[in-house]
Amino acid sequence: MKVTSSEIVISAVKPDQYPVEPMPEFALAGRSNVGKSSFINKMLNRKGLARISSKPGKTQTLNFYIVNEVLHFVDVPGYGYAKVSKKEREAWGKMLETYLTTREQLKAVLLIVDLRHPPTADDVMMYDFLKHYEIPCIVIATKADKISKMKRAQHLRITKETLDLHPHDTIIQFSSETGEGKDKAWETIQSYM
Repeated sequence: MKVTSSEIVISAVKPDQYPVEPMPEFALAGRSNVGKSSFINKMLNRKGLARISSKPGKTQTLNFYIVNEVLHFVDVPGYGYAKVSKKEREAWGKMLETYLTTREQLKAVLLIVDLRHPPTADDVMMYDFLKHYEIPCIVIATKADKISKMKRAQHLRITKETLDLHPHDTIIQFSSETGEGKDKAWETIQSYM
């Protein structure tokens, strides 16, 4: 997909704040600091659209980005960051669960993981949650450019095994530095529209 327009439309915390347009939505989930903002910026060809923070746990709302007036990317709060109070984490969890399990426009979740490391327990829990609720999942393995071509297959295998990746789910090696995986990510997203 050639992105010609993209902007943030709303930051929401509850269903009555979600956009009302019936266009397809793709949520981006991942632990804090995994590169969700970099992924969004690369996919939308906009350097500073999604703010990249040096402090993990910055996203505390569901941020809806409209793309080409045909779909929404929904950036959700990162998980697994300890410096947030338990009460705040529970509130985010509830907000996220409500969105993921009730939103009719949601077509798939892009689960962002770091290819350099095995998925965390939180990544596995998120993947299991998506499988339990039968929410389609596209795994985006970021920072692929940081791993030598010779070691990539091993890292991919570890990621698939750790998540116990379902054969129907796609895993895409991605680099926000080089743009590797961008076309495949768009192709996969469009297949769910």
